[in-house]
Amino acid sequence: MTDTTQRNRPESPEKESTQITRRGGGAPATRGRTTIADGVVEKIAGMATRDVVGVHAMGSGFSRTFGAVRDRVPGGGKSVTRGVKAEVGESQTALDLEIVVEYGVSISDVARDVRENVVAAVERMTGLEVVEVNIAVSDVKLPDEAEDEDQSESRLH
Repeated sequence: MTDTTQRNRPESPEKESTQITRRGGGAPATRGRTTIADGVVEKIAGMATRDVVGVHAMGSGFSRTFGAVRDRVPGGGKSVTRGVKAEVGESQTALDLEIVVEYGVSISDVARDVRENVVAAVERMTGLEVVEVNIAVSDVKLPDEAEDEDQSESRLH
C-alpha cells in the first residue's frame, strides 16, 4: 500500500473519538417534576362517578342542599367535586366517594361499576396508581321522592 492510500482510508470505528454533548441531563420528558392537585383528581373522579348508571347524586343530604343553594348563585356553578375526597401522593392516590343510588338498582353492582370507571379515568388521565376507592352510599332515591333542592313548599302552613 502506498502512503496516499493510507491517508485516504477512513479510520476504523473503534478509533473514532466522537463525543456527544448532552445538555440538561437526559430526555426532555424526564426533566422536571409534575404534581397533580387533589382537586384535579376529585374532578376526574366526580365526572367518572356521575357517568355510571344507577348513581343519582353525590354527597350527603347536607352537602347536596348546600350545593343547590350555591348552584343558584350566579357564577357558582355545579360542583363536580361534591361527595369526592382525594388524597394524592407522588405516584398514588386514594379516593372516598359518597353517592346516592337510584331505587331498584343493585348497590353492589353500582359500586363495582363506579370503582372500575373511576380507576380507569383517574389512571388514564393522571398516570397515578389508584390504590383504593371507598364508596359510602348515603341514600337511595325513591321514584316518588321529589328532589331536595326542588322542594319549594314548606310542610308547615
